[in-house]
Amino acid sequence: MRYLTAGESHGPELTGIIDGLPAGLPLSEDAISRQLFRRQQGYGRGGRMAFEQDKAQIVSGVRFGKTMGHPVALKMINRAYHKDKDNWPVVMSSVPVKDQIEKITLPRPGHADLVGVQKFRFDDIRPVIERSSARETAMRVACCAAARELLGFFGIQIGGHIIQIGESGYASWEAVRDTADPVISEGGNALSETADKSEVRCIDSGISEQMVAEIKKRRKDGSSLGGIYEIVVTGLPAGIGTYTQWDRKLEGLLSQAVMSTQAMKGVEVGIGFEAGKRHGRNVHDEITWEDDQYGRRTNRAGGLEGGITTGQPLIIRGVMKPIPTMLKPLQTVDIVSKESRETRYERSDVCALPRALVVVENVIAPVLANAFLEKYGGDSVGEISERYPARN
Repeated sequence: MRYLTAGESHGPELTGIIDGLPAGLPLSEDAISRQLFRRQQGYGRGGRMAFEQDKAQIVSGVRFGKTMGHPVALKMINRAYHKDKDNWPVVMSSVPVKDQIEKITLPRPGHADLVGVQKFRFDDIRPVIERSSARETAMRVACCAAARELLGFFGIQIGGHIIQIGESGYASWEAVRDTADPVISEGGNALSETADKSEVRCIDSGISEQMVAEIKKRRKDGSSLGGIYEIVVTGLPAGIGTYTQWDRKLEGLLSQAVMSTQAMKGVEVGIGFEAGKRHGRNVHDEITWEDDQYGRRTNRAGGLEGGITTGQPLIIRGVMKPIPTMLKPLQTVDIVSKESRETRYERSDVCALPRALVVVENVIAPVLANAFLEKYGGDSVGEISERYPARN
């Protein structure tokens, strides 16, 4: 399974193509829209979320509510483009225009602005802003939501929650587990549903209040915030993935999916970096044999050993940096005059982490779906069901 996205932040629409979905999978625009709606929620969001109201239209690959095994094509209108007809259709025109368009020449530190200009030799930063924008993740979520539906069809659920924003968060790995594990025992969906009740998607109400207070503080300061999130996948059978080649190990593939998401700066599985502080007896999960199956006394490995799933919940953590666009400007250099200047303001969130969590939940779905299909795959969900014991 693979997917591609196309489109610019203020172009007429975003486009996506998903290839490799098996036939017979129930797939609706409503199922995709649920994930798009979740992506637009969360405290600290910017003004654009108030009017976009994203909805992906399925234009091929689905008949009578089920996939046909063909490529699935999606399109999503950018309301900003159509709302401001005197501006964006000219600024983002696909044909030459007579009027002189104002060029953006002040790159923002921490954004793709300068490196994009250096790579493509633009004299205007606008093209870089348009494609590197997190607006692209709207279509990415739409495409990956289809893979998430496939996983869900076979009982594999993805959930996520925020564990830190700025300096506000849980004290330790154990503190997170004490709060999250009782919810996770009901499945990944239960984790997301619980987190979605918080405006910062934190399942601890006390910590949620601290996070909101910190976002308010940084908004007043004209700054921004990032943080740390946790994704948990339940229902994965043991034996998904492989250790046989470096480029097929599940940790590596999942890490690529996480790190390919805008503003992500780190990823870990299980206790991750914490393992470097502990001795071996407090890191590795002892093996058990109960009820005719293998188990683990703990899950510090986060459900992966040697690039293969253990059958325990998969636990991934990621770090998102603060958004580089801030109300209070930073110092930069004009790409034309080379003079030192202050950055210009572009509308953005103070803290995009609650929204980014939903993006990461979805972008790991195709990775897991491909690993699942490699072991149990077929051309239709009916054929896969015959091969997957847990479905029978």
